[in-house]
Amino acid sequence: MSVRLIPYGLQALLAEYDTLADVMGAAAALRAAALPAVEEIIPGARTLLVQFHGPQPEALRMLLTQQHHMMPSDGRLIEIPARYDGPDLDVVAAAVGLRPDAVIELHSATTYVAAFCGFAPGFAYLSGLPQALHLPRRSSPRTLVPAGSLAMASEFTSVYPTAAPGGWHLLGSVDVAMFDATRRPAALIAPGDSVRFVPQPVARSV
Repeated sequence: MSVRLIPYGLQALLAEYDTLADVMGAAAALRAAALPAVEEIIPGARTLLVQFHGPQPEALRMLLTQQHHMMPSDGRLIEIPARYDGPDLDVVAAAVGLRPDAVIELHSATTYVAAFCGFAPGFAYLSGLPQALHLPRRSSPRTLVPAGSLAMASEFTSVYPTAAPGGWHLLGSVDVAMFDATRRPAALIAPGDSVRFVPQPVARSV
């Protein structure tokens, strides 16, 4: 594992890693260490930004540069009811060589871990998507994806918190608000949380 540490102003340190697993391991180790000087831990796909107060803790540099094995999720377990009624479900099934019900079973049987958040407030990149479902983003992104759309692309799955352009494959929909500015915390999912999607009945047109 190689790590590059970059001062990010006077009260923050940016660590650059080779893999997402390295980022998630370091972030989990930092959360577990609960260093008093650390104020915020912000993971990305290949980076980890740590904000602190006072002198930079020596323990912080040590934790950021050590090899950490993937730890079990250190956050909450969040179960989200989901209707697998997305417009791309059949397309995804055909692309991966499975029946639609097998895609649903595989996707909903997995416990995901929030690796990092980004793109829009409340959009959590959930890692752990089964290899059999890995697909690149759509070749033609949609100009508008409805809020609450359950989607997947590459190694991630997520829920669009608001209506926005997007190129992920839409598997279904959820009614739970991913982000609510009046709620504390506003984002339903934080890095380190575990997430499971619970299939709900889908109304069939006659």
